[in-house]
Amino acid sequence: MSGLQVCVQGIGVWSPQLADFAALRNALQGQPAAPAAAHPPAVRLPANERRRAPQSVLLAIEVADQAVAMSGLDASALACVFASSHGDQPIMDYMCAVLAGAPAELSPTRFHNSVHNAPAGYWTIATGCHAPSNAVCAQRASFGAGLLEAACLALADARPVLLVCSDTAGSGPLAEVTGCSAPFACALVLAPQPDACTLGRLDLHLCPGSILDASPAPPVLADWVASSPSATALPLLALLAQGAGRCRLMAAGSLGMDVHLEECA
Repeated sequence: MSGLQVCVQGIGVWSPQLADFAALRNALQGQPAAPAAAHPPAVRLPANERRRAPQSVLLAIEVADQAVAMSGLDASALACVFASSHGDQPIMDYMCAVLAGAPAELSPTRFHNSVHNAPAGYWTIATGCHAPSNAVCAQRASFGAGLLEAACLALADARPVLLVCSDTAGSGPLAEVTGCSAPFACALVLAPQPDACTLGRLDLHLCPGSILDASPAPPVLADWVASSPSATALPLLALLAQGAGRCRLMAAGSLGMDVHLEECA
C-alpha cells in the first residue's frame, strides 16, 4: 500500500496530569505540569448536558473542542471519527452488576450512555454537525485504527476530519481485564492539504507488526502509556510537540503503521 499523507491542523489532549497540548509540550521539556481540573471542562456542552454526561463523554468533547479551536475550522462541518478501546468502563461495570442482580432497575440514561458511539452523538448534537461520523474500536490499537480511518476519510472525501480517541479508567472486575487505570483522551484535526494553520504533515505507511513493535513514548510519558490504551497516541503526540520525527503505531493486532512527521514548507 502506498503512503497516505495528511496534514495536522489541530491537537487536543486531556488527562488528570495534562490540561491541553501546551501542558504536554511543557512536560516533554522537563517543566512541571500543572494538574488539570478534576474533570474535563467540556464547555462545548450546555450546562445541563454537562452535569448529566458521563466522564467518557466529557473526555471526548473536551479534546475535540481543543483540536477544533486550534484548527480554526467550523466544528459543524467536520466529519469525525471517535475511537475507544473500552468505552465507558464504569457504566459497563454498573450495567453488568444490575443485569446480574436486578435487571428491572437498569437506568435508561446509563444504558443510553453505554453505547460506543455515545460521545460522537453528544458532539454532533452540540455542534449541529451533519457531516459523516464513525466509531472505531480495536483494543490497544484503537488510536492507530482511528488514525487510519480518519486519514482515509480525509483523502477520499477531500475534507478535514476530526479524530478523537478516549478511554476512562476501569471499574470493578472490568478493571482487572482491561488494565486501564487512568482516563486519557486526545484529538487531531486532519486535512488533505496544508494551509496557514498546518502544524505538520503525517506520512503513513502500513506494515506487518505486533504490539511489541510499537514505538515507546519518551520516558517522562511512559507511565501514562501503560495506564490507558488511548495513551498509545503519546509517541505521535510527542513528535507533534517536537515538530518532526518518526514512530510506529499499531492499526490492528498484526498491522503496524509507520508514521513520519514532517514540517510543511
